Amino acid sequence: MAELRRSLGFRDAASLVVGTIIGTGVFLKATPMAAAVGSPLAVLAALFAAGALSFFGALAYAELGAMFPSAGGEYVYLREAWGPPFGFLYGWTRFWIGTPGSIASYATGAAIFAGEGLVPIEGDLARKVTACALILVFTVINCLTVAFGGRVQSIMTAMKIVLIVGLAALVFGGAPGDFARLGQGTGVWTVSAFGAAMISGLWATDGWNNLPMAAGEVRDPTRVIPRALVVGMLIVMSLYALVFVAYFYALPVGDIVRSKSVATEAAITVLGSTGVAVMSAAFVLSALGAMNGSILTSARVPYAMASDGLFFRQLARVSPRTHVPVVAVIVQGVWACVLASTGSFDQLTDMVVFASWVFYALATAGVIVLRRRLPDAPRAFKVPGYPWLPVLFIVTATALLVDTVWLQPARSAIGLGFIAAGFPAYLLFRRAKR
Repeated sequence: MAELRRSLGFRDAASLVVGTIIGTGVFLKATPMAAAVGSPLAVLAALFAAGALSFFGALAYAELGAMFPSAGGEYVYLREAWGPPFGFLYGWTRFWIGTPGSIASYATGAAIFAGEGLVPIEGDLARKVTACALILVFTVINCLTVAFGGRVQSIMTAMKIVLIVGLAALVFGGAPGDFARLGQGTGVWTVSAFGAAMISGLWATDGWNNLPMAAGEVRDPTRVIPRALVVGMLIVMSLYALVFVAYFYALPVGDIVRSKSVATEAAITVLGSTGVAVMSAAFVLSALGAMNGSILTSARVPYAMASDGLFFRQLARVSPRTHVPVVAVIVQGVWACVLASTGSFDQLTDMVVFASWVFYALATAGVIVLRRRLPDAPRAFKVPGYPWLPVLFIVTATALLVDTVWLQPARSAIGLGFIAAGFPAYLLFRRAKR
């Protein structure tokens, strides 16, 4: 029987970390963050806090990834720490909404920005067709060998980094900006407002959990996964800090709050109308790079569930030619096209993005559980500052979840309801397995 093949090296793994995190948030999230706190320095503080929290989570996942270097990521960690039902509920949510919703969002965003500055894509139908075409193209790419998908990811991530650094260099070198703008703004904000800005920063830095999903195809995973997570997160946060400072250097905070696309506005200050086309290309490339990484890694979650006999059996099939779980990749792509064509993904992802952090907190708490339950298990990487960094992550994530429930009770409740709906499905699959 065909099996997954370990073909991803450190460069591919680090590219997956950087490429799946940097999608659309780097170009768009400065606006809602500035609207929440009204001050550039407060935005940068919220970004730093979100980045630090994400980094702590990545450190926890680095330890877990080194312990369990197999396909599935959080599904495996939750299964081992808390039991099979928790792993299943994570995979259930990820399969039906989390992953296809993200893929649909990236594809639709790419189609919209391509139509605004690169090619004529007019009308809702044309955008949906373009989005579905992009999803299918990258689905086919990731049905080829994982090494090929990894090379595509490395190239797109490198181009993305060059474009982001180039944008910042253009702004600092040619925009009529002023570093004094960093100290401008209202400077008045509440704890809840800072939490809202931090939540936007967390969505912008989300994606650090993707690489471990493909751990079963990483060479020397106990060494490569922790290194790739740490190096990738440091690269991401350096790029975010650079480009956010560039935004506030080029534009007053009031203009950023009113901006539809802060990155485009900043580019226009240097390039004029050409800046629209340049930023459209950058946005499309960034969104497609994140989509490719999501397609590559996320299909390994239903594959792992099916391999355990807890999901549709066909999703565990691996191509004997490419050594890729092609059925899982194809089904994932088709379902993402359905969401993109109906336009329902925004509402769906808004409802379960809250739930994602429930699983992040549970998986990180799994580090503490497994340290106590399996104290002598080999750990090629250990979270520095244990147990304080995992505890800080769990407490902060819990506080942000409470803040989200307070600000968006209906969406949070629906997200939790969808997770709970997976429990009857778990009982059915478990019975079928027996």
